[in-house]
Amino acid sequence: MHRLAAFWVSLRSSLWFVPTILVLGAIALGLGLAELGRMYPQDSLPRFFGFSAEGSRAMLSAIASSMITVAGVAFSVTIVALSLASSQYSPRVLRHFMRDRGNQVVLGIFVGVFAYCLVVLPLVRGGEEDGFVPAIAVAFGVVLALVGVGCLIYFIHHVANAIQASSIVAVIAAETHHAIGELFPKDVGEEAAPEEAGLRDGLWQPVAAPASGMLQLVNEGALLAAAVNHDCVIRMEYRIGEFVVAGTPLVSIQRNGPLPDQLETAVRAAFTINRSRTVEQDAAFGIRQIVDVALRALSPSLNDTTTAVLCINYLTDLLRHAAARHPESRCRQHDGRLRVIALRPDFDEHLRLAFTEIRDSAGGNAVILERLLWACERIGEAAQTPGRRTALSKIAAELGEAAAREIVDPRRKSACCEQASTLERRLAR
Repeated sequence: MHRLAAFWVSLRSSLWFVPTILVLGAIALGLGLAELGRMYPQDSLPRFFGFSAEGSRAMLSAIASSMITVAGVAFSVTIVALSLASSQYSPRVLRHFMRDRGNQVVLGIFVGVFAYCLVVLPLVRGGEEDGFVPAIAVAFGVVLALVGVGCLIYFIHHVANAIQASSIVAVIAAETHHAIGELFPKDVGEEAAPEEAGLRDGLWQPVAAPASGMLQLVNEGALLAAAVNHDCVIRMEYRIGEFVVAGTPLVSIQRNGPLPDQLETAVRAAFTINRSRTVEQDAAFGIRQIVDVALRALSPSLNDTTTAVLCINYLTDLLRHAAARHPESRCRQHDGRLRVIALRPDFDEHLRLAFTEIRDSAGGNAVILERLLWACERIGEAAQTPGRRTALSKIAAELGEAAAREIVDPRRKSACCEQASTLERRLAR
C-alpha cells in the first residue's frame, strides 16, 4: 500500500496521466459507438443522424485538425504559465500547476477528441454495397467538438485565475492545512514520554540509505510493524523533507544481536526517497513555498507589499492551526514498549521558517513588520503550551529590534516598537 501511495502521489503531479486516461476512454467510446451504429441501420435513426460518407469524413477531419491545433495552443499556454510562475513566484510552485486537475482534464479532452475522430474516421466507408457510416459516432463527434470549444473558454479563464498570487497561495495553504492536521508521527503507535528514549542507551546499529534524494513519505504502519515483529527500537536519522545521502544511516536500530536482512529490507521499504519534496507528510514544504512567494514579492525587482501581506495572512492561519494542536511526542510505543523514535519539525521550527526570512527581507517596510506582529498575536491566542507562547514572544522581541533598527519614519518606528514590546510581555506571561 505504501508503494501504491507513493506512486499515486507521483501520478497526481504529472501532466500525462489524466490525459492518457481520457485518450484511452475516447478511443473506447469511438469504437463502442461505431459498433452501436451497426446495430441500428441509418435509415431507422432521426434525420439529425443522416450524414453521408463524404460529409462525415469532412466533418471528422475538420474536428480532428482543429482539436489538435487547440491542444498545441493549450500546451503552449501551459508552458508559458509555468515559466511565468517560476520566474515571478518560485520554482517550487510549479508542482501546483502540474497537479492542477483542471489543466490536466482540459488537455486530456482536447487530445481525446482528436483520438476519437482518428478512430471513427477509418470506419466511414462509401459505396452502395459495403458502405457504412457510423452515424451515432459521427454525431457524437460533433457533440465532443462543442465540448472542446467550451473547454477552451474554461481553460483561458482557469489559467488567468491560476497564475494570480492569491490563487497559488490559497491552494498551497489548503494542502498544507491538511498536512498539519496529519503531522508525522501521529499515526505511529501511541505516545511515549520523552524520557523513555533515554532508557535504552545501548548499541545502535545503522541501516544505510539505499539512494540519494528527498525523503518524501514514511509508511508509519510498516515502520512500527517492523519494530514490533523484530523486537527492536527504530530511530529515524532524517526528517521528512530532508535530503538523504546514499550510504549514510537512514535509521538506527537497537536490537539484541545482528540485524536480520528481513528487518533491513522492511525498514528501507517504509521510506520513499525521490527527487523532490511533497506536501503530503511535509507541512514545512508548504510553508516553504508560501515563504518563497513572499520573499520574491519583497525583492527589489517586484517590491509587492500586498502579495507579501497575503502570504503572511495564510501563514498565520496555518501556524494558528499548528499552535492549537496537541504536541505529538516523537517517541512512540506499542503495548507499553518504546518502538519508534521519529524525527519531525516542531512548532518552533515551523514558526522560524515562516517568519524569520520574511522579517529579514522586509527591511524598513513598516507594513510587513506590523503584519508580522499581528500574526504573532493571532497565533498566540491559539497556542496550547507555554513553550509555544515563549517562542512567539521571542519572535515579537526580534520584530521590535528590527523595527527600531530599520524603520525610518519616527512615528511608525515608535508605534511598531511599542506594539512589539506590549505583545512580548503579554506572550511571556
